[in-house]
Amino acid sequence: MPKPGPALTVPLTQLLNVFLTSPCPLCDRTSPGGICPSCRKRLEQDRLSAPLQGLQSPLPVLAWGAYQGSLRQALGLLKYQHKPALAQLFGSYLGQCWQHQHPRLHPSQKKQPIVVPIPLHADKLSQRGFNQAELLAYWFCRLTNLPLASQGLVRVRATQAQHGLGAQARQHNLDGAFALGPAFHHHRPSGPVLLIDDIYTTGATALSAAQTLRHYGISVVGISTIARAMPSAALEQS
Repeated sequence: MPKPGPALTVPLTQLLNVFLTSPCPLCDRTSPGGICPSCRKRLEQDRLSAPLQGLQSPLPVLAWGAYQGSLRQALGLLKYQHKPALAQLFGSYLGQCWQHQHPRLHPSQKKQPIVVPIPLHADKLSQRGFNQAELLAYWFCRLTNLPLASQGLVRVRATQAQHGLGAQARQHNLDGAFALGPAFHHHRPSGPVLLIDDIYTTGATALSAAQTLRHYGISVVGISTIARAMPSAALEQS
């Protein structure tokens, strides 16, 4: 079982230092806490009052906010405008959400879950420079003290963007996309897995990742994300 005290790869560790020297990544105003109070207030407007969904479904979803407004803008900056400092704030939001909701999501509490971020394909990782899900998972684990297995899953097949695909096409697009990573290949985890990603839309990616783990007898308690697409927008996002 992976030990507490998550560690990141060297490039990601270097990226975390950006948080200590950058202005507010949303508005560029100087702020001692990284994210200025005004932007924090706007993000809070997108927070979900009922973050836990689908307790009886194959994969329960714990999401901090709705994929809209300022939260949607901020996630776009994190992923596409090289603003990894936002991951610390979002990881802490997600950790606080877990601390309040985990008795419902993981009621037995006999074995603490092991956190596994949804991986990027190597080509996408090289292009972007970091995996936003891994950064979120790192800060999530810093707050919750849950063990992190960054290499629990690997993405072995590059997939086309999910944007514009129907539900069946999305699932077909992800067939064979994931495989068991080196962290679990020789030593299966002794506890269940909690998946982490930035956005939950139709659930195709999360279900594909969970099915890969379950194929090897690894239990998955659910997925935790910063944002969940609302029903009217779920099919519009990737």
